[in-house]
Amino acid sequence: MNTAQMMEDQVDAEMKKLESMDEDDLEALKKRRIEMMKKQQEKKQEWLAQGHGEYEEIPVEKEFFNVTKNSENVVCHFYREETFRCKIMDKHLAILAKKHVETKFCKIDAEKTPFLCDRLKIRTIPTVIMIKNSVTQGYIVGFTDLGNTDEFSTEMLAWRLGHAEVINYKGDLNTPPDQAERKKKTNFVGKKMRMGKGKGGGDESSDENDW
Repeated sequence: MNTAQMMEDQVDAEMKKLESMDEDDLEALKKRRIEMMKKQQEKKQEWLAQGHGEYEEIPVEKEFFNVTKNSENVVCHFYREETFRCKIMDKHLAILAKKHVETKFCKIDAEKTPFLCDRLKIRTIPTVIMIKNSVTQGYIVGFTDLGNTDEFSTEMLAWRLGHAEVINYKGDLNTPPDQAERKKKTNFVGKKMRMGKGKGGGDESSDENDW
């Protein structure tokens, strides 16, 4: 309630500010907004030129360093072709790549990049590394941070990336979205509906491979 009141007060203050502006002030505000929109569009075109908006594979180790140097935000998936869970991660990352063009989404074959895996201490597949301004912000190792299930949502992965500040996440960072969704699935007496565990719902994963 306090947060809602604060937001309402901010809106009221902004409206009063706009009402007190004369034509010159409004014209200046309009120009600033147009200029800001132009800069945002230019930045978007720059991102797209760098391959943002697509989920691409890095073919060789040295290219990884070029990617992290040229893009402010990078999400890179270290995978193995025969690991089933890597294909699940691929599906979600491909969706997020198109939605978050401010970030470079890519993947790299761990078996073909032993030096890089050793340097970055990649020990489990799949592992997603999150990088901002060439500095590692953290790792998503297996699916533990995603609810420890193969059936996690794309929004759950976005929430985790949002915590590392490598995407512009607009949701609530305090509550995992899949947890919030489960709370909605209750019956009228407040008991949770019976839901089957997805593959990998236990503490251990049979499809995560130590490296």
